[in-house]
Parts: sequence; structure tokens; C-alpha cells
Amino acid sequence: MASIFGHSIVALTITKLFDNNHSRLLILLAIVSAILPDLDVLAFNFGIPYEHPFGHRGFSHSILFALIWSTLITYTLGRKNKKLWFLVIFLSTLSHGILDAMTSGGRGVGFFIPFNHDRFFFPFREIMVSPLGVDRFFSEWGFQVILSELKYIFLPSVFVLLILHFNNKKV
Repeated sequence: MASIFGHSIVALTITKLFDNNHSRLLILLAIVSAILPDLDVLAFNFGIPYEHPFGHRGFSHSILFALIWSTLITYTLGRKNKKLWFLVIFLSTLSHGILDAMTSGGRGVGFFIPFNHDRFFFPFREIMVSPLGVDRFFSEWGFQVILSELKYIFLPSVFVLLILHFNNKKV
């Protein structure tokens, strides 16, 4: 998985890209939505193996989950522009699996669960997989993750945000 920081900056960038009003609630929900799929690591505590559809990088990383979650958030918390809210929450949630499919580790992402239980990676897998657990993150491994995310996630996101800023959009 990419780190919580990598997932968050992508969600922030998605929100700024589509929402000219910069709703703080939408930004917060987009970031939460981009991190949410990794709650599936709790499945390990219940004896659910990685490869199970509800295991790590399973259903919570799927396109169907992103659709269900974004619909739920849009119709319970969405304000005036529901299409915008749906788009931002959907893309932010989906971005999690996309980033994970570009990491150097794991067993792939179940984009099509429950219809197809295969796990997928993208050909580009340069983002170093983040360790599970806070204590492992604050190590040499975690430092290498941050370096790879700076190069492949943060710099492109900052580039997009700067373009938005210099095109007279409020960032």
C-alpha cells in the first residue's frame, strides 16, 4: 500500500481539481475516503487471509466499494452539488486501489470483487510498498517509502496544484 500521506495528497489534489468552492467538509471526506480502504487490515485480526475477497486489498479496494461508499456519502452528507460530491468521493476512494496497484509489494488489488476475485497490479510499480504498522513505518523502510512517494505522488500532485493556482483557481 502507499502510505496514508500519499493517499491523502492525491485526495486533496482531486478535490482541488474539481471543487472551485473548496468545501472543507468535502476535502476532509475525500481524504478519509482515500484512506478508508486500508481499514481492511483489521481483517487479519479476525483470521481473514489476505487472498479472501474481504482480505487486504480486497473488496474495500474495489470499484464497487468506491461506488457504494461515494453514493452513501453523497446522499447523507453531500451539500448542493451532489454530482460534484459523488465524483470527488468516488475518485478519491478509487485512487487508493490505483496507487496500491502501483506499489512494489503485496498480492495485487481486487478491483473487480465481487464479480472477479483476481488481484491486479499495473505495469508501473515504482511506489515502494508501505509497511503495515506505525512502528515499522518509522524505520529505514518507511523512509524509503516516503522518498518514493515524494517522487511519484507528491511532486506530480504539487505540480497539478501549482497549475491550478497559476490558472487563477483558488488553491
